[in-house]
Amino acid sequence: MTSLAYLSLGSNQGEPFVNLKEAVAQLDEIEGIQVSRVSSIYETDPVGVTEQNAFLNLAAQVETTLTPEELLIVCQTIENNLGRKRVVRWGPRTIDLDILMYNADQYRSKSLTIPHPRMHERSFVLVPLLELNPDLVHPELNVSLKQLQQTLMDQDGVRLWKKNHSNLLAGLRS
Repeated sequence: MTSLAYLSLGSNQGEPFVNLKEAVAQLDEIEGIQVSRVSSIYETDPVGVTEQNAFLNLAAQVETTLTPEELLIVCQTIENNLGRKRVVRWGPRTIDLDILMYNADQYRSKSLTIPHPRMHERSFVLVPLLELNPDLVHPELNVSLKQLQQTLMDQDGVRLWKKNHSNLLAGLRS
């Protein structure tokens, strides 16, 4: 059975655009995952540890036959492949891949919570995600993500960096 998942990707070390491109390419090369859409890329202010470079962020929609745990392992493997070091929580990183939603499921394990527990608190996650699907509803809160995003105070910290156009996905893959 194929599931629809939404991922958030971010980078602020090395060459962030190259890191995003490589992460999308690696995702799409995995058997059981097809990247069907990507959002525009946004430059975003750091959250948590603010004394670091701005991030580039995007959201990706993937069709997958993988379970949530298998998808998490793929995301962590890609992070490791691209040199992610987990030194400081919310600190600088070459790449970060988070599973935001998996169908409209609620899923909890020791290693994974879906929907992402803080996604509704962060414009840098919601803006690109809503670009992909403006009708998404938070599976636990049962509130539209659009409504949640409009209440956030960090909206100024999200700026369009590269507009999505018909060949952005192809450009990210190349």
